[in-house]
Amino acid sequence: MHIITTTKDLADFCARAAETAYVTVDTEFLRERTYYSKLCLIQVAYRGNGETDAALVDPLVDGLSLDPLLDLFRDQSVVKVFHAARQDLEIFHIDHGVIPKPLFDSQVAAMVAGFGEQAGYETLVRKIAKQSLDKSSRFTDWSRRPLSDQQKAYALADVTHLRVIYEYLRNRLAETGREKWVEEEIATLLAPETYVTQPDEAWMRVKTRSNAPRFLALVKELARFREAYAQERNVPRNRVFKDDALIEMASTKPKDLGDLSRSRLLLREARKGEIAEGILTAVQKGQNMPKDQLPATDQARQSQQVNPALADLLRVLLKAKTEASGVASKLIATSSELDALASGERDMPALRGWRHEVFGHDALRLCEGQVALAAKGKHVEIVDL
Repeated sequence: MHIITTTKDLADFCARAAETAYVTVDTEFLRERTYYSKLCLIQVAYRGNGETDAALVDPLVDGLSLDPLLDLFRDQSVVKVFHAARQDLEIFHIDHGVIPKPLFDSQVAAMVAGFGEQAGYETLVRKIAKQSLDKSSRFTDWSRRPLSDQQKAYALADVTHLRVIYEYLRNRLAETGREKWVEEEIATLLAPETYVTQPDEAWMRVKTRSNAPRFLALVKELARFREAYAQERNVPRNRVFKDDALIEMASTKPKDLGDLSRSRLLLREARKGEIAEGILTAVQKGQNMPKDQLPATDQARQSQQVNPALADLLRVLLKAKTEASGVASKLIATSSELDALASGERDMPALRGWRHEVFGHDALRLCEGQVALAAKGKHVEIVDL
């Protein structure tokens, strides 16, 4: 098994890979104890020009520069193939300011090409490459050295089988004319803002039961402090305090350390020191936030009532469209989008691009009473009215 530990060896490998049409890439990393992922291993493989090769790149070796690989990532003549690329791309963007282009994500492609919701790598290896995977090293500590032969074999399998999967999916998309659909989805993965969480926007990730503006102001300030603290110290946000504790603080509005000590959900470390001071300051800022700066709620959506019968019909239509197209339903429209559509909203991804072709066009016709749904055997058909 080829393990690259020097910059020269990496440059030689990347020079050969640059002569091919595509490379497959994967990473192993740790994130349990940090905010940002710690890159521990990179797997790269290629096939073309009569050559086939695969290697493990050890980024933990002192003196190894990843520049040759980063140059390959920038090479527009070589497609970079990942499976479920988001976390891998986040590492390269955050650590090195590079997002590999052009990009192909086999998970996205598989959901478009008819493999449904369960387009996991293991499933694709079994169905397309006709192989099985040894997943015994799935939860290994990739920062420990030396790596065992079993770990190396596991890591390499993530890029060697991916070559077969990529070629199959690439041809399948070409046959069905759905390449542009995948390109629309990958555009999000290529956007740098996808991988950066701004502290001011962190509150939008917190699920709340109340949309009261003042309560949301407290949630916003608490989430802003937590995100900035976690980023600055490179610790997981849940190690600062969890969402349920954040909601508790926004509800109880603690005024001093005594109030914090009575919290049911706050970690012991968060009841003193910098975190405690940050919580109390955030609560005060939320309470004092001017009315014209309070987080805006979607007044239009709140004023509209969801038509539950229409929402149910849209779900039936989505299921029918999923079965007919072979595209995973979660890729077409989310449950919240269906509810919004049933309440009258029209500005959403489900009504744009390829989704409009697959689902959105008939969904709008259903909402406007132009079509009905009829059961025919085990299937649902659209009937013009």
